[in-house]
Amino acid sequence: MPQSEQAIYADSVLEQKTSIAAIYGNVDFSVLPERYVSDDSISQRLPPKYRHYAQSALSDPARVEKIRNYTMTGDRVADAYAALIPEYGFRTLISMLDDACEKGIEAVPDAPQELVAFIRAMEETPDWVDMQLVEKGAQQERIPLATISPFVIRGAFIATFMNKYTALPMTMTGTLSEDKSAKRVFETASFFTATAMPGALGRFGSGFRAAAKVRLMHSMVRYNIMRTGKWDVATYGIPIPQVDQMPAGLIGIFLLSFKILGKGRTTFTQAERERVEMSRYRCFLLGLPQDLLGETPQEIVDLMMARTLSLKEEFDEETCGALIRGTMEAELFNDPSLRGRVHRWMERGFSKYFLIQNFCEGKTSRAARLGVTYRLEDKVATGVAILALLASSNFYTFGMSIPGLRVLVDRHLTNKLAALLDSYGHADFITDARQYKMAPAES
Repeated sequence: MPQSEQAIYADSVLEQKTSIAAIYGNVDFSVLPERYVSDDSISQRLPPKYRHYAQSALSDPARVEKIRNYTMTGDRVADAYAALIPEYGFRTLISMLDDACEKGIEAVPDAPQELVAFIRAMEETPDWVDMQLVEKGAQQERIPLATISPFVIRGAFIATFMNKYTALPMTMTGTLSEDKSAKRVFETASFFTATAMPGALGRFGSGFRAAAKVRLMHSMVRYNIMRTGKWDVATYGIPIPQVDQMPAGLIGIFLLSFKILGKGRTTFTQAERERVEMSRYRCFLLGLPQDLLGETPQEIVDLMMARTLSLKEEFDEETCGALIRGTMEAELFNDPSLRGRVHRWMERGFSKYFLIQNFCEGKTSRAARLGVTYRLEDKVATGVAILALLASSNFYTFGMSIPGLRVLVDRHLTNKLAALLDSYGHADFITDARQYKMAPAES
Protein backbone atom coordinates (compact mmCIF):
# COMPACT_ATOMS: atom_id res chain seq x y z
CA MET A 1 0.00 0.00 0.00
CA PRO A 2 1.43 3.43 -0.85
CA GLN A 3 2.41 5.33 2.26
CA SER A 4 1.05 8.52 0.76
CA GLU A 5 -2.54 7.34 1.08
CA GLN A 6 -4.41 9.96 3.07
CA ALA A 7 -5.82 8.94 6.42
CA ILE A 8 -8.99 10.25 8.00
CA TYR A 9 -8.89 9.64 11.72
CA ALA A 10 -11.35 10.53 14.46
CA ASP A 11 -10.63 13.58 16.60
CA SER A 12 -9.89 11.25 19.53
CA VAL A 13 -6.97 9.82 17.55
CA LEU A 14 -5.60 13.19 16.49
CA GLU A 15 -5.83 14.57 20.04
CA GLN A 16 -3.06 12.22 21.13
CA LYS A 17 -0.58 14.44 19.32
CA THR A 18 -1.19 17.32 21.73
CA SER A 19 -2.49 15.61 24.87
CA ILE A 20 0.42 13.16 25.04
CA ALA A 21 3.04 15.02 23.04
CA ALA A 22 5.92 13.16 24.71
CA ILE A 23 4.86 10.04 22.80
CA TYR A 24 2.82 11.20 19.82
CA GLY A 25 4.08 14.76 19.23
CA ASN A 26 6.08 13.76 16.15
CA VAL A 27 3.54 11.34 14.70
CA ASP A 28 2.22 12.28 11.27
CA PHE A 29 -1.45 11.38 11.43
CA SER A 30 -2.05 12.50 7.84
CA VAL A 31 -1.14 9.12 6.32
CA LEU A 32 -2.16 5.51 6.79
CA PRO A 33 0.73 3.29 7.90
CA GLU A 34 1.96 0.60 5.54
CA ARG A 35 0.75 -2.09 7.98
CA TYR A 36 -2.89 -1.08 7.44
CA VAL A 37 -4.80 -2.76 4.60
CA SER A 38 -7.71 -0.64 3.39
CA ASP A 39 -9.12 -3.04 0.79
CA ASP A 40 -10.32 -6.66 0.78
CA SER A 41 -7.11 -8.13 -0.68
CA ILE A 42 -6.50 -10.40 2.32
CA SER A 43 -10.05 -11.74 2.36
CA GLN A 44 -9.72 -12.76 -1.30
CA ARG A 45 -6.90 -15.14 -0.35
CA LEU A 46 -8.87 -16.88 2.38
CA PRO A 47 -10.27 -20.40 1.85
CA PRO A 48 -13.83 -20.19 0.47
CA LYS A 49 -15.42 -21.40 3.74
CA TYR A 50 -14.05 -18.33 5.55
CA ARG A 51 -14.82 -15.68 2.96
CA HIS A 52 -18.37 -15.02 4.07
CA TYR A 53 -17.02 -14.21 7.55
CA ALA A 54 -14.63 -11.74 5.96
CA GLN A 55 -17.41 -10.21 3.88
CA SER A 56 -19.53 -9.78 6.98
CA ALA A 57 -16.65 -8.16 8.86
CA LEU A 58 -15.99 -5.64 6.08
CA SER A 59 -19.63 -4.95 5.22
CA ASP A 60 -20.05 -2.24 7.84
CA PRO A 61 -18.11 0.98 7.03
CA ALA A 62 -18.42 2.12 10.66
CA ARG A 63 -16.69 -1.06 11.83
CA VAL A 64 -13.90 -0.65 9.29
CA GLU A 65 -13.44 2.97 10.37
CA LYS A 66 -13.34 1.88 14.01
CA ILE A 67 -10.51 -0.58 13.35
CA ARG A 68 -8.61 2.07 11.39
CA ASN A 69 -8.88 4.52 14.29
CA TYR A 70 -7.76 2.01 16.89
CA THR A 71 -4.81 1.02 14.68
CA MET A 72 -3.40 4.44 15.59
CA THR A 73 -4.64 4.66 19.18
CA GLY A 74 -2.64 3.91 22.30
CA ASP A 75 -3.76 3.87 25.94
CA ARG A 76 -4.48 7.47 26.89
CA VAL A 77 -4.41 7.24 30.68
CA ALA A 78 -1.51 4.78 30.89
CA ASP A 79 0.43 6.65 28.18
CA ALA A 80 0.04 9.94 30.03
CA TYR A 81 1.34 8.31 33.21
CA ALA A 82 4.28 6.68 31.39
CA ALA A 83 5.23 10.06 29.96
CA LEU A 84 6.22 11.08 33.50
CA ILE A 85 9.34 8.89 33.29
CA PRO A 86 11.75 11.87 32.98
CA GLU A 87 10.29 13.42 36.14
CA TYR A 88 9.89 10.34 38.35
CA GLY A 89 11.88 7.50 36.78
CA PHE A 90 10.24 4.27 35.66
CA ARG A 91 10.75 2.37 38.94
CA THR A 92 9.06 5.09 40.98
CA LEU A 93 6.11 5.09 38.59
CA ILE A 94 5.78 1.32 39.03
CA SER A 95 6.03 1.60 42.81
CA MET A 96 3.33 4.29 43.00
CA LEU A 97 1.07 2.22 40.73
CA ASP A 98 1.58 -0.82 42.96
CA ASP A 99 0.59 1.18 46.05
CA ALA A 100 -2.44 2.67 44.32
CA CYS A 101 -3.65 -0.77 43.24
CA GLU A 102 -3.06 -2.46 46.61
CA LYS A 103 -4.11 0.31 49.01
CA GLY A 104 -6.07 2.82 46.94
CA ILE A 105 -5.00 6.02 45.24
CA GLU A 106 -5.43 7.88 48.55
CA ALA A 107 -2.49 5.91 49.95
CA VAL A 108 -0.05 7.48 47.47
CA PRO A 109 1.32 10.77 48.87
CA ASP A 110 1.15 13.60 46.33
CA ALA A 111 -0.04 11.22 43.62
CA PRO A 112 0.35 12.84 40.19
CA GLN A 113 -2.92 13.61 38.46
CA GLU A 114 -1.98 11.19 35.67
CA LEU A 115 -1.91 8.31 38.17
CA VAL A 116 -5.24 9.40 39.63
CA ALA A 117 -6.80 9.42 36.15
CA PHE A 118 -5.29 5.99 35.37
CA ILE A 119 -6.68 4.34 38.51
CA ARG A 120 -10.06 6.07 38.28
CA ALA A 121 -10.46 4.87 34.69
CA MET A 122 -9.95 1.29 35.82
CA GLU A 123 -12.32 1.74 38.76
CA GLU A 124 -15.14 3.06 36.54
CA THR A 125 -16.67 -0.35 35.91
CA PRO A 126 -19.02 -0.21 32.90
CA ASP A 127 -22.74 -0.72 33.49
CA TRP A 128 -22.70 -3.89 31.38
CA VAL A 129 -20.35 -5.69 33.78
CA ASP A 130 -21.98 -8.27 36.06
CA MET A 131 -19.32 -9.32 38.57
CA GLN A 132 -21.25 -12.48 39.44
CA LEU A 133 -21.01 -13.57 35.81
CA VAL A 134 -17.34 -12.58 35.79
CA GLU A 135 -16.61 -14.75 38.84
CA LYS A 136 -18.47 -17.70 37.34
CA GLY A 137 -16.56 -17.23 34.09
CA ALA A 138 -13.28 -17.19 36.00
CA GLN A 139 -14.28 -20.44 37.65
CA GLN A 140 -14.72 -22.00 34.21
CA GLU A 141 -11.39 -20.58 33.06
CA ARG A 142 -9.58 -22.36 35.87
CA ILE A 143 -9.99 -25.73 34.14
CA PRO A 144 -8.10 -24.97 30.90
CA LEU A 145 -5.59 -22.78 32.75
CA ALA A 146 -4.76 -25.62 35.13
CA THR A 147 -4.64 -28.35 32.49
CA ILE A 148 -3.99 -27.06 28.97
CA SER A 149 -2.21 -23.73 29.45
CA PRO A 150 1.07 -25.15 30.81
CA PHE A 151 1.40 -27.01 27.51
CA VAL A 152 0.39 -24.23 25.11
CA ILE A 153 1.81 -21.03 26.63
CA ARG A 154 4.96 -21.27 24.53
CA GLY A 155 3.12 -21.90 21.28
CA ALA A 156 0.40 -19.33 21.95
CA PHE A 157 2.96 -16.66 22.78
CA ILE A 158 4.38 -17.06 19.29
CA ALA A 159 1.22 -15.64 17.69
CA THR A 160 2.61 -12.15 18.32
CA PHE A 161 5.76 -12.93 16.33
CA MET A 162 4.27 -14.17 13.07
CA ASN A 163 3.95 -10.71 11.55
CA LYS A 164 6.77 -8.17 11.38
CA TYR A 165 4.40 -5.26 11.97
CA THR A 166 3.38 -6.58 15.41
CA ALA A 167 6.67 -8.28 16.32
CA LEU A 168 9.01 -5.28 16.02
CA PRO A 169 8.30 -3.74 19.46
CA MET A 170 9.27 -7.04 21.10
CA THR A 171 12.49 -7.09 19.09
CA MET A 172 13.39 -3.54 20.03
CA THR A 173 12.90 -4.16 23.74
CA GLY A 174 15.74 -6.68 23.67
CA THR A 175 13.77 -9.87 24.33
CA LEU A 176 15.43 -12.11 21.76
CA SER A 177 17.66 -14.03 24.17
CA GLU A 178 16.54 -17.41 25.45
CA ASP A 179 16.31 -16.39 29.11
CA LYS A 180 14.30 -13.25 28.34
CA SER A 181 11.99 -15.20 26.03
CA ALA A 182 11.24 -17.59 28.89
CA LYS A 183 10.55 -14.68 31.22
CA ARG A 184 8.10 -13.07 28.80
CA VAL A 185 6.31 -16.40 28.26
CA PHE A 186 5.93 -16.86 32.00
CA GLU A 187 4.79 -13.28 32.53
CA THR A 188 2.03 -13.80 29.99
CA ALA A 189 1.00 -17.09 31.57
CA SER A 190 1.17 -15.52 35.03
CA PHE A 191 -1.15 -12.69 34.03
CA PHE A 192 -3.91 -14.88 32.64
CA THR A 193 -3.60 -17.37 35.51
CA ALA A 194 -3.71 -14.62 38.14
CA THR A 195 -6.88 -13.12 36.65
CA ALA A 196 -8.72 -16.45 37.00
CA MET A 197 -8.09 -16.82 40.74
CA PRO A 198 -11.11 -16.30 43.04
CA GLY A 199 -11.82 -12.58 43.46
CA ALA A 200 -8.78 -11.62 41.40
CA LEU A 201 -10.64 -9.16 39.20
CA GLY A 202 -12.13 -7.26 42.12
CA ARG A 203 -10.85 -3.75 42.82
CA PHE A 204 -8.09 -4.91 45.16
CA GLY A 205 -7.50 -8.29 43.54
CA SER A 206 -4.26 -9.56 42.04
CA GLY A 207 -5.76 -9.55 38.54
CA PHE A 208 -6.67 -5.86 38.77
CA ARG A 209 -3.10 -5.03 39.80
CA ALA A 210 -1.59 -7.25 37.09
CA ALA A 211 -3.74 -5.59 34.41
CA ALA A 212 -2.62 -2.13 35.54
CA LYS A 213 1.05 -3.17 35.40
CA VAL A 214 0.66 -4.72 31.94
CA ARG A 215 -0.88 -1.48 30.70
CA LEU A 216 1.94 0.59 32.15
CA MET A 217 4.53 -1.78 30.66
CA HIS A 218 3.03 -1.37 27.19
CA SER A 219 2.87 2.41 27.59
CA MET A 220 6.49 2.52 28.69
CA VAL A 221 7.41 0.57 25.57
CA ARG A 222 5.56 3.16 23.47
CA TYR A 223 7.25 6.02 25.29
CA ASN A 224 10.76 4.58 25.08
CA ILE A 225 10.48 3.46 21.45
CA MET A 226 8.94 6.67 20.19
CA ARG A 227 11.52 8.88 21.86
CA THR A 228 14.34 7.10 20.01
CA GLY A 229 13.29 9.03 16.93
CA LYS A 230 13.96 5.89 14.91
CA TRP A 231 10.52 4.29 14.86
CA ASP A 232 9.02 4.40 11.37
CA VAL A 233 5.41 5.45 11.92
CA ALA A 234 4.67 5.52 8.18
CA THR A 235 5.47 1.79 8.05
CA TYR A 236 4.49 0.41 11.45
CA GLY A 237 1.96 2.89 12.80
CA ILE A 238 2.31 3.38 16.55
CA PRO A 239 3.83 0.68 18.80
CA ILE A 240 1.33 -1.74 20.35
CA PRO A 241 -1.90 -0.03 19.25
CA GLN A 242 -5.26 -1.01 20.72
CA VAL A 243 -6.05 -3.41 17.87
CA ASP A 244 -2.92 -5.42 18.71
CA GLN A 245 -4.28 -6.05 22.21
CA MET A 246 -7.30 -7.83 20.76
CA PRO A 247 -5.84 -11.27 19.94
CA ALA A 248 -4.36 -11.89 23.40
CA GLY A 249 -7.45 -10.77 25.26
CA LEU A 250 -10.16 -12.09 22.98
CA ILE A 251 -8.81 -15.16 21.18
CA GLY A 252 -10.64 -17.58 23.48
CA ILE A 253 -14.09 -16.07 23.02
CA PHE A 254 -13.40 -15.46 19.33
CA LEU A 255 -12.80 -19.18 18.78
CA LEU A 256 -15.87 -19.95 20.90
CA SER A 257 -17.97 -17.50 18.85
CA PHE A 258 -16.63 -18.87 15.59
CA LYS A 259 -17.60 -22.38 16.66
CA ILE A 260 -21.10 -21.24 17.69
CA LEU A 261 -21.73 -19.52 14.36
CA GLY A 262 -20.49 -22.61 12.55
CA LYS A 263 -23.23 -24.59 14.28
CA GLY A 264 -25.88 -22.15 13.13
CA ARG A 265 -26.41 -20.55 16.55
CA THR A 266 -26.43 -16.80 17.14
CA THR A 267 -26.48 -16.51 20.93
CA PHE A 268 -24.46 -17.75 23.89
CA THR A 269 -25.70 -20.23 26.46
CA GLN A 270 -25.60 -19.12 30.09
CA ALA A 271 -22.29 -20.90 30.70
CA GLU A 272 -20.80 -19.44 27.53
CA ARG A 273 -21.99 -15.95 28.50
CA GLU A 274 -20.14 -16.30 31.80
CA ARG A 275 -16.87 -17.01 29.98
CA VAL A 276 -17.48 -14.14 27.57
CA GLU A 277 -18.18 -11.60 30.31
CA MET A 278 -15.09 -12.63 32.23
CA SER A 279 -12.95 -12.09 29.12
CA ARG A 280 -14.63 -8.80 28.24
CA TYR A 281 -14.13 -7.38 31.73
CA ARG A 282 -10.50 -8.50 31.78
CA CYS A 283 -10.06 -6.71 28.45
CA PHE A 284 -11.66 -3.59 29.93
CA LEU A 285 -9.10 -3.64 32.75
CA LEU A 286 -6.38 -3.98 30.10
CA GLY A 287 -7.61 -0.76 28.53
CA LEU A 288 -9.49 -2.06 25.50
CA PRO A 289 -12.43 0.22 24.69
CA GLN A 290 -15.93 -1.20 24.71
CA ASP A 291 -16.06 -0.49 20.96
CA LEU A 292 -13.76 -3.47 20.43
CA LEU A 293 -15.55 -5.82 22.83
CA GLY A 294 -18.39 -7.44 20.91
CA GLU A 295 -21.36 -8.78 22.85
CA THR A 296 -22.84 -11.40 20.50
CA PRO A 297 -20.99 -14.21 18.66
CA GLN A 298 -21.43 -12.36 15.36
CA GLU A 299 -20.14 -9.05 16.75
CA ILE A 300 -17.09 -10.72 18.27
CA VAL A 301 -16.21 -12.57 15.06
CA ASP A 302 -16.82 -9.49 12.91
CA LEU A 303 -14.55 -7.29 15.03
CA MET A 304 -11.71 -9.80 15.22
CA MET A 305 -11.94 -10.59 11.52
CA ALA A 306 -11.97 -6.88 10.67
CA ARG A 307 -8.79 -6.45 12.70
CA THR A 308 -7.13 -9.46 11.06
CA LEU A 309 -8.07 -8.28 7.57
CA SER A 310 -6.64 -4.82 8.28
CA LEU A 311 -3.13 -6.08 9.11
CA LYS A 312 -0.78 -6.55 6.19
CA GLU A 313 0.78 -10.02 6.13
CA GLU A 314 4.55 -10.02 6.11
CA PHE A 315 7.04 -12.36 7.77
CA ASP A 316 10.52 -11.01 8.35
CA GLU A 317 13.21 -13.62 9.07
CA GLU A 318 15.43 -11.33 11.12
CA THR A 319 12.61 -10.11 13.33
CA CYS A 320 9.98 -12.86 13.37
CA GLY A 321 12.28 -15.85 12.89
CA ALA A 322 14.64 -14.85 15.71
CA LEU A 323 11.75 -14.34 18.14
CA ILE A 324 10.19 -17.69 17.26
CA ARG A 325 13.43 -19.62 17.63
CA GLY A 326 14.28 -17.88 20.87
CA THR A 327 10.90 -18.75 22.32
CA MET A 328 10.89 -22.36 21.10
CA GLU A 329 14.42 -23.00 22.37
CA ALA A 330 13.88 -21.43 25.79
CA GLU A 331 14.06 -23.82 28.73
CA LEU A 332 10.79 -23.10 30.50
CA PHE A 333 10.71 -25.81 33.14
CA ASN A 334 13.60 -27.16 35.21
CA ASP A 335 12.00 -29.57 37.68
CA PRO A 336 14.62 -32.38 37.92
CA SER A 337 12.14 -35.01 39.13
CA LEU A 338 10.88 -37.78 36.85
CA ARG A 339 7.49 -36.09 36.70
CA GLY A 340 9.15 -32.79 35.82
CA ARG A 341 11.23 -34.35 33.05
CA VAL A 342 8.18 -36.07 31.56
CA HIS A 343 6.24 -32.80 31.63
CA ARG A 344 9.13 -30.99 29.95
CA TRP A 345 9.26 -33.66 27.23
CA MET A 346 5.52 -33.50 26.58
CA GLU A 347 5.38 -29.69 26.65
CA ARG A 348 8.18 -29.25 24.15
CA GLY A 349 6.63 -31.70 21.69
CA PHE A 350 3.11 -30.33 22.10
CA SER A 351 4.26 -26.71 21.75
CA LYS A 352 5.79 -27.57 18.37
CA TYR A 353 2.54 -29.27 17.35
CA PHE A 354 0.58 -26.19 18.46
CA LEU A 355 2.87 -23.94 16.42
CA ILE A 356 2.53 -26.10 13.30
CA GLN A 357 -1.24 -26.46 13.50
CA ASN A 358 -2.03 -22.83 14.30
CA PHE A 359 0.68 -20.82 12.55
CA CYS A 360 2.17 -23.04 9.86
CA GLU A 361 -1.01 -24.28 8.16
CA GLY A 362 -0.32 -27.76 9.55
CA LYS A 363 2.88 -28.07 7.49
CA THR A 364 6.03 -29.30 9.19
CA SER A 365 8.04 -28.06 6.20
CA ARG A 366 6.99 -24.49 6.94
CA ALA A 367 7.98 -24.91 10.60
CA ALA A 368 11.34 -26.27 9.48
CA ARG A 369 11.91 -23.10 7.47
CA LEU A 370 11.43 -21.22 10.72
CA GLY A 371 14.08 -23.39 12.36
CA VAL A 372 11.61 -25.60 14.27
CA THR A 373 11.94 -29.33 13.58
CA TYR A 374 9.19 -31.81 14.42
CA ARG A 375 10.79 -35.23 14.85
CA LEU A 376 9.33 -38.64 15.75
CA GLU A 377 9.99 -38.14 19.47
CA ASP A 378 8.09 -34.83 19.29
CA LYS A 379 5.15 -36.62 17.68
CA VAL A 380 5.15 -39.25 20.43
CA ALA A 381 5.36 -36.53 23.09
CA THR A 382 2.45 -34.74 21.45
CA GLY A 383 0.32 -37.88 21.44
CA VAL A 384 1.01 -38.56 25.12
CA ALA A 385 0.32 -34.91 25.99
CA ILE A 386 -3.02 -34.93 24.16
CA LEU A 387 -4.13 -38.06 26.01
CA ALA A 388 -3.10 -36.56 29.34
CA LEU A 389 -4.82 -33.27 28.59
CA LEU A 390 -8.06 -34.94 27.52
CA ALA A 391 -8.10 -37.08 30.64
CA SER A 392 -7.43 -34.24 33.06
CA SER A 393 -9.79 -31.76 31.34
CA ASN A 394 -12.64 -34.26 31.21
CA PHE A 395 -12.06 -35.22 34.84
CA TYR A 396 -12.30 -31.64 36.08
CA THR A 397 -15.21 -30.78 33.78
CA PHE A 398 -17.14 -33.80 35.05
CA GLY A 399 -16.34 -32.95 38.66
CA MET A 400 -17.46 -29.34 38.23
CA SER A 401 -20.79 -30.53 36.81
CA ILE A 402 -21.71 -32.37 40.01
CA PRO A 403 -23.09 -30.00 42.68
CA GLY A 404 -21.75 -32.04 45.57
CA LEU A 405 -18.22 -32.10 44.18
CA ARG A 406 -18.02 -28.66 42.55
CA VAL A 407 -16.64 -26.84 45.60
CA LEU A 408 -13.98 -29.47 46.26
CA VAL A 409 -12.92 -29.67 42.62
CA ASP A 410 -12.74 -25.88 42.31
CA ARG A 411 -10.67 -25.67 45.49
CA HIS A 412 -8.27 -28.23 44.04
CA LEU A 413 -8.06 -26.27 40.77
CA THR A 414 -7.37 -23.06 42.67
CA ASN A 415 -4.55 -24.72 44.60
CA LYS A 416 -3.16 -26.10 41.35
CA LEU A 417 -3.20 -22.63 39.78
CA ALA A 418 -1.46 -21.21 42.84
CA ALA A 419 1.29 -23.81 42.40
CA LEU A 420 1.57 -22.92 38.71
CA LEU A 421 1.93 -19.24 39.59
CA ASP A 422 4.80 -20.17 41.89
CA SER A 423 6.45 -22.17 39.10
CA TYR A 424 6.05 -19.27 36.66
CA GLY A 425 7.96 -17.04 39.05
CA HIS A 426 7.37 -13.41 39.99
CA ALA A 427 6.00 -11.38 37.10
CA ASP A 428 7.64 -7.95 37.06
CA PHE A 429 5.78 -6.51 34.06
CA ILE A 430 8.50 -3.91 33.58
CA THR A 431 10.51 -2.69 30.63
CA ASP A 432 13.94 -1.11 31.00
CA ALA A 433 14.91 1.25 28.15
CA ARG A 434 18.61 0.61 28.81
CA GLN A 435 18.19 -2.89 27.38
CA TYR A 436 16.53 -1.77 24.14
CA LYS A 437 18.28 -2.42 20.83
CA MET A 438 17.72 1.24 19.95
CA ALA A 439 18.94 3.32 22.84
CA PRO A 440 16.52 6.15 23.70
CA ALA A 441 17.44 9.64 22.71
CA GLU A 442 18.60 11.95 25.45
CA SER A 443 15.70 13.69 27.17
